[in-house]
Amino acid sequence: MLMKTSAQSLTEQLAARFADRIRSRLLPPGSRLPSVRQCAQQHGVSPSTVVAAYDQLLAQGLVQARKNRGFFVREMAAARAEGPSGEAKAAARAGASPINATALIRGMFHKVSNKPHPGMGVFPPDWLESTFMPAAVRKVTSARGLQDVSLQYGEPLGDSGLRRVLSQKLAGLNIHAEPDHIITTIGATHALDIVSRTLLRPGDPVMVEEPGWAVEFARLAALGMRILPVPRRADGPDLDVMAKYCQAHQPKLYVSVSVFHNPTGYCLSPGSAHRLLQLANQHQFHIVEDDTYSHIAPEHATRLTALDGLQRTIYVSGFAKILAPNWRIGYLAAPPALVEPLLDTKLLSTLTTPALLERALALCIEQGQLRRHAERIRTRLDAARARSVKLALGAGCTFAAEPVGLFGWVDTGVDTDALAQRMLDEGYLIAPGALFHAARAPSTLMRINFTTAQDAAFWRVFARLRASA
Repeated sequence: MLMKTSAQSLTEQLAARFADRIRSRLLPPGSRLPSVRQCAQQHGVSPSTVVAAYDQLLAQGLVQARKNRGFFVREMAAARAEGPSGEAKAAARAGASPINATALIRGMFHKVSNKPHPGMGVFPPDWLESTFMPAAVRKVTSARGLQDVSLQYGEPLGDSGLRRVLSQKLAGLNIHAEPDHIITTIGATHALDIVSRTLLRPGDPVMVEEPGWAVEFARLAALGMRILPVPRRADGPDLDVMAKYCQAHQPKLYVSVSVFHNPTGYCLSPGSAHRLLQLANQHQFHIVEDDTYSHIAPEHATRLTALDGLQRTIYVSGFAKILAPNWRIGYLAAPPALVEPLLDTKLLSTLTTPALLERALALCIEQGQLRRHAERIRTRLDAARARSVKLALGAGCTFAAEPVGLFGWVDTGVDTDALAQRMLDEGYLIAPGALFHAARAPSTLMRINFTTAQDAAFWRVFARLRASA
């Protein structure tokens, strides 16, 4: 809220709010700012205050005025040369300012307020605090150990001790991968990027689940891939749609989250998994299985890699979600024939990965500390989910999918793109449903993070704004 008692004037507060959103790209280039009258009503200030604030933004070079059309966020130099993107044009026509994938990522580093953000995709920092991680780091950075590791590059595939431990860990999921078939990466997203850059070329078609992880759509689009959205159902992907894509486009890759799918929470059924693998063998495409949420999922959950035995599947996971986001340790397990090409791509992008942190992680896994930590997280998450579901239902929402895992797929009954911007005015970041589709379209759905959606104050604000939408 704008405060008359603040050291800043109302004009300065309003201009600073918009400037912050523009710089963090919560208002992307080409977006139209609210009209003077709309902005005055939303913030409870006079039209002259809004005009003065917009003048400050003009002076800072953040917006531009278009005659008889209003104020628009200025585009970057490259965007001005090439013209506005389709998304920016659509936003300008609709007067909307959609939150995109990079805005959510930026929100992880630059919070819009100190309030909980149900749109975020991570556990709160206090959930991840531990004593065993610092102890593991101290152990591997003893005087001799630090010198041995720091004065030379690490192993190309990744620390051999960690790969051995990961091989044993995967065996507990019925995934049999030799240490030499595992490559460590700088997070799971880096692993996905390595697979894409190795198996695909710009313009290649790639099948991706829809709704799906917003960052994956954005990442593949940035690489120039042609995205073929596959509807995700409760039991798995729509195999009829996939079969038609295979006939028409001969895609080389399918990207899947089998367990605790983001954003729905769906888990793949055994029957759907078997039929999917038959289709992959018939049309000779690879499947990259993103098991980012494996640490909070049941071990017996159906995983394509376990059924396929690393023939047409590539398994990807990491530890940022559950343990240490800034350690950036992920990995992939691949068919033997793909290990060398994938390793070449890794070496060209990062050379090697940080062996010190990899050795510390290996200790955390070997000594059972990661397993016990994950069990504590799961227990706490179960309680948070129960509270969040109760609050969401009380605020008039329904669930489009059974609430499980970290995320809830919630139907609000109103356009969540518009709602997201109004919630930002109250200091809350939400993830609108349109964000999880390859081609953005209005949606009444939103994804909530159960760990940060158990705040009653958030749902009171949500209910108030939803009622006035």
